[in-house]
Amino acid sequence: MSIAENIRHYKSELPSNVKLVAVSKFKPVEDLTQAYNAGQRVFGENRPQEFAAKVQALPKDIEWHFIGHLQTNKLKFVVPYASLIQSIDSEHLLSAVDRYAGSIGRRVPILLEIHIAQEEAKQGFNDEEVLDIAGRISEFKNVELRGIMAMASFTDNQAQIRSEFEHAAAIASRVAQIASIDNPELSIGMTGDYKIAIECGATMVRIGTAIFGARS
Repeated sequence: MSIAENIRHYKSELPSNVKLVAVSKFKPVEDLTQAYNAGQRVFGENRPQEFAAKVQALPKDIEWHFIGHLQTNKLKFVVPYASLIQSIDSEHLLSAVDRYAGSIGRRVPILLEIHIAQEEAKQGFNDEEVLDIAGRISEFKNVELRGIMAMASFTDNQAQIRSEFEHAAAIASRVAQIASIDNPELSIGMTGDYKIAIECGATMVRIGTAIFGARS
């Protein structure tokens, strides 16, 4: 199927309360334009320079989500433009984003990334850390905490993936309660596991390969 057909397929398949984030990293502007013309308005990128370049090249009504690991020396490519930074994975980064956002007069929506997978390589807060940050989020005046993001283990074991997503949903609920967040966001699920994520309460799924094809 074409990119446009894939967009229409997922938009028709997802529940109305689940937002489709089209993960467009490494894909050319022409591919994003096809998705845009099919009605897609939310895109996820994970490389700062590419993120900033695409923001400049594409229509202004796009909602841009940054979903990758963000280094503090790359904030200028992301913080001015992001509709949502999904991947705040340390207090050091949170503080840096807060300071930079304040310096440019923005209040930036964020998700806290929690580590739920068994792989050590995955980034993110542990349970204790994320609950502690939620309790102190008012210290950070230039960010708006919207919820959490997580990635499950890279495995074919669906029971394990479900268990990890259920854990993420439970933590998201506690974070929302502690930080007084109405309608919290839970960004879990990608191309291979988004159906399980929806069953576990996802409000956003991040789908790339199934829309744009494998990375070249």
